[in-house]
Amino acid sequence: MKRLLAGALALAWTLPALAYTPADGDIIFHTSRSAQSLAVQKATGSRYSHMGLIFLRQGRPFVLEAVNPVKYTPLDEWQARGKDGRYVIKRLAQPLATADMARVRHEAEKFLGRPYDLTFEWSDKRIYCSELVWKAYFRAAGLRIGKTQELRAFRLDDPAVAQKMRERYGKRVPLAETVIAPVAVFDSPLLTQVETH
Repeated sequence: MKRLLAGALALAWTLPALAYTPADGDIIFHTSRSAQSLAVQKATGSRYSHMGLIFLRQGRPFVLEAVNPVKYTPLDEWQARGKDGRYVIKRLAQPLATADMARVRHEAEKFLGRPYDLTFEWSDKRIYCSELVWKAYFRAAGLRIGKTQELRAFRLDDPAVAQKMRERYGKRVPLAETVIAPVAVFDSPLLTQVETH
């Protein structure tokens, strides 16, 4: 019996891990190769600078992301676009009911076609990546995935950050503006990691 059990355990260790299966509402993160990526990383202390929501469309996974404009991007294209093709995927540790997740999708899709928000304002006129994810979950299910902060809480004195701030705001930096950073969503205790590459 002991030999049988030992053999079964050895076999289990040699089997490949189960492949990731995309699910509606999964949150994907990567390090963007955009011009502002370094500033976002320096300001927030995060490795990841861009994120989006995964939803299935006719059985295929897409990422709903805030770029210019907010749009759906095929998951494989989104993954390949990040630095070194690396990404992390998280999902709610306590899954939502199907109807609640449908509401999350509905709230997120309200932003389709909106321009990207270069000044990270908390209005809905323009939208940035972590804002889209946070607002979709909060408005649909009352979930605060990550803690919002004021802009003044970030590392604004880093040279790469200071340069972007001058480009975007000139001398009038809205230090009291509410912001949700990708790292705040990434670190949320409401999420569990389901895939990394």
